[in-house]
Amino acid sequence: MKLQGIYTPVLTSFDPDGNIDYQAWKTILDNQINAGVHGLIIGGSTGEFYAMSKAERLEQFNFANDYIANRVPWIAGINDVRATEVYSYAKAAKVAGASGMLVAAPPYSLPNEKELAEHIIRIDEAADLAIILYNYPGRTGVEMGSEFLDLIADRKNVVAIKESSGDINRIHQLSLDYPQLQLSAGAEDQVLEFFVWGAQSWVCACANIFPQACVEFYQACVIENDFVKGKKYMAALMPLMTFLEQSGKFVQCVKFGAQLQGLSTGPVRLPMQALTAEMQSQIKTVVLQAANTLETLINDK
Repeated sequence: MKLQGIYTPVLTSFDPDGNIDYQAWKTILDNQINAGVHGLIIGGSTGEFYAMSKAERLEQFNFANDYIANRVPWIAGINDVRATEVYSYAKAAKVAGASGMLVAAPPYSLPNEKELAEHIIRIDEAADLAIILYNYPGRTGVEMGSEFLDLIADRKNVVAIKESSGDINRIHQLSLDYPQLQLSAGAEDQVLEFFVWGAQSWVCACANIFPQACVEFYQACVIENDFVKGKKYMAALMPLMTFLEQSGKFVQCVKFGAQLQGLSTGPVRLPMQALTAEMQSQIKTVVLQAANTLETLINDK
């Protein structure tokens, strides 16, 4: 699998009672595809998988596959606290029609690097489907370090790594020491650096709010190799990226930003709660400022 372009970890729309609102979600999916994103991630953390039942997650895989209908590839987020459930989701993703799987370390259990490598191998054997590793030690408590990568980086189905540690040195290490793994930007505020170091894709939460602008940003850096233009997009998006990364209310801010773009997202699920009026005002200011700058950049291209 070639991982190129903008892959949006798409949010999930809920109705006021907290059920998945599939009619509203159709509009979310169409908005992404019509804006030109290159793929969608279904069941990622931005989609609040951790707050869903297994039945809901499997239903969402199947609905997404049917509704997307091969317009773009989709990648299944298969993560769970229980390793055995991850293997079950891996099999279900393959059956549902996913093009690949996004795989992080199981949270809370803190496997060592050898144990984590064996976990990835079991996932591979369960599904025989492309695997995009997801290194996010801030959420999982586990780093996908050199010992781990040495054990699994040469496996046929381990095709890429979404790097979300926030450590700039990891970008250098992955690019230089593990060229067999496609490097994918996973830290919103370091995207330009990822592109400079050869990343061909961005798993892009910002695209839930500004999908077309994120596609244009990718086009400038990766396709046109125009980092002067890319820096302008980065500067326009940086206040939003920084706010998302530092707010402590990542999903709430993404959902509210999408609402400001006219999309119906519904509430977040517990234990998360709605943004305060003060934080809504802050994110609104950041989103509107970015929207004005991005519109000018897109119109001037």
